[in-house]
Amino acid sequence: MKVLITGSNGLLGQKLLHKLRVDNSVDLIATSIGENRVSEKSGYKYISLDITNKQEIEKVVFSEKPDIIINTASMTNVDVCEDKKQECDTLNVDAVKYLSDCAINIDAHLIQISTDFIFDGENGPYSEDDIPNPLSYYGLSKLKSETILLESSCRWTILRTIIVFGVAENLSKGNIVLWAKGALEKGEPLNIIDDQFRAPTLAEDLADACILSFQKAKYGIYNASGKDIMSIFEIVERIARHYNYSTKNMNRISTTTLNQTAGRPPRTGFILDKAKKELGYNPHSFEECLSIIEKQLNN
Repeated sequence: MKVLITGSNGLLGQKLLHKLRVDNSVDLIATSIGENRVSEKSGYKYISLDITNKQEIEKVVFSEKPDIIINTASMTNVDVCEDKKQECDTLNVDAVKYLSDCAINIDAHLIQISTDFIFDGENGPYSEDDIPNPLSYYGLSKLKSETILLESSCRWTILRTIIVFGVAENLSKGNIVLWAKGALEKGEPLNIIDDQFRAPTLAEDLADACILSFQKAKYGIYNASGKDIMSIFEIVERIARHYNYSTKNMNRISTTTLNQTAGRPPRTGFILDKAKKELGYNPHSFEECLSIIEKQLNN
């Protein structure tokens, strides 16, 4: 089975690369824009690919003819997406159209990552059947990409996830757990919002959901997030408790005090029953995730 990953330099991309490169049943093609930033070079082929370039996508996909395409590349900075709508659409929407058209041509299974930000957060946690109503352009762009697949004749799976975190090499952006751990370790004063609720997702768990999707040939929409829904404040508090850091410099603030460019849903979280039943998805508890990260950082 030939699997092509886009965004292999990113957090989820790296987790998939490491899981699949040692699988003897998989012929792995890793692609990302620019040079390969992963130090382990064996067990896969790397191709530089700009997925916003239709001709580049067609050239790579039609020459490699993968059975599976896992699209992990995305513009995820919510406020930047609000300010740079065209750039956001180019990566989050147009690229998905190019990939889905290529998937039709070679009969590949396309796995696309979506987000809790397609919802307004008034009635979380959400099931796969709940009606989207994004508050931000980022959320809208991801909803547009879902619509492309809903209207496409390619074989597709959409995995909706929430705040992906983890440890990887040479990442271009941070994530909440590593940021909070670093700030708590230094004893910096932290203003943390306590009125937004999420279910943060370990990158390894989301990678497993991607792999289960193609191994079991499951198509459609699945929720694939962490299982623990908590406020952003509680996320940081639980990180502090786990690593025995002081919480005395943590201050609760509300979303309104931040004046963020883009709207955020107050309460998301996902009902995971469908993914558990049909994919065999079984995410770690938040404390288990923190232990995994501790081990990885120590190594």
